[in-house]
Amino acid sequence: MEEYVKGPPPDRWHWNKSCTQYPREVIERRSTRPSSDLCDECLEIEMRAQTHRDLSRVKEVKEIMSRDIVTIAPEASMALAAGIMGEKHIGSLIVTKYDTPVGIVTERDLLSKVFALGKTPREEKVETAMSYPLITIGLTVKIKEAAKMMTQNKGRLAVFDCNGKLVGVVTAADLIRSLPDVPETEVKVDDFMTEQVETADEKTPVANVAKMMGEKHIGSVIITRNSEPFGIFTERDLLSTFLAKGKPLTTEVGKGASSPLITASAGTSVHHAAVTMAMKHIRRLPLTKNGKIVGIVTARDLVKAYAK
Repeated sequence: MEEYVKGPPPDRWHWNKSCTQYPREVIERRSTRPSSDLCDECLEIEMRAQTHRDLSRVKEVKEIMSRDIVTIAPEASMALAAGIMGEKHIGSLIVTKYDTPVGIVTERDLLSKVFALGKTPREEKVETAMSYPLITIGLTVKIKEAAKMMTQNKGRLAVFDCNGKLVGVVTAADLIRSLPDVPETEVKVDDFMTEQVETADEKTPVANVAKMMGEKHIGSVIITRNSEPFGIFTERDLLSTFLAKGKPLTTEVGKGASSPLITASAGTSVHHAAVTMAMKHIRRLPLTKNGKIVGIVTARDLVKAYAK
């Protein structure tokens, strides 16, 4: 049974003895969980432990796939596709023709095949930007094999049941939420990170940043204020904050960046990075050394590490 303790005021309730703030002098004790005033560090340790337990239970694709399949017609505009993805906070749509899945269109397709080429989403059709054929996988395939397939094919996986019906999609984010604590994931992220980290000043127009991401085939840019990193702008920010809401792309990117910036130390393990991403619901993790950003690792980088 857990014991909850408090030190001298204004201390909060603690229950994990590995917490750096665990009191040496205990003033209050109780055996039931308090409803408020809980230690943030103890909560973080508890969440991380629960995430570790969750990861250890996952074995097959059917346990991690996204079951909410959203579709779009090939003749629809990329503006409509972007709006749907942004509104639903998802990174891809299955393209169907006559109720048959024929391809997939993603955030990256929007950046690389529309913005990078100076085209406008309203004028481009989904069929000109989508990726096909679908990369298919079965329900009972082990996650290790799924990671290998994703790494080899560089794309999301469409999950079909034994009757040939599309029942789900597996993304890199789905996979990192299930990476087990095994030797493959105990290697350092440094071996898989991208050292060249692209940045943009907070006053740069969103349109310019989107074009840069498309040209460089990257999904995020670190946003700086007075030359110091303070946030990150991602494909998802572009879709959810701007395209889905019709906000002008002339807006300064700093107003749409995600902040504060969540980072990890260089030298951390692949598994630790995966747990951090899963807990914080992010897909990109800047890495720091001596207070400076020295690289960035993505969900797909972690999948690649596990697949080796």
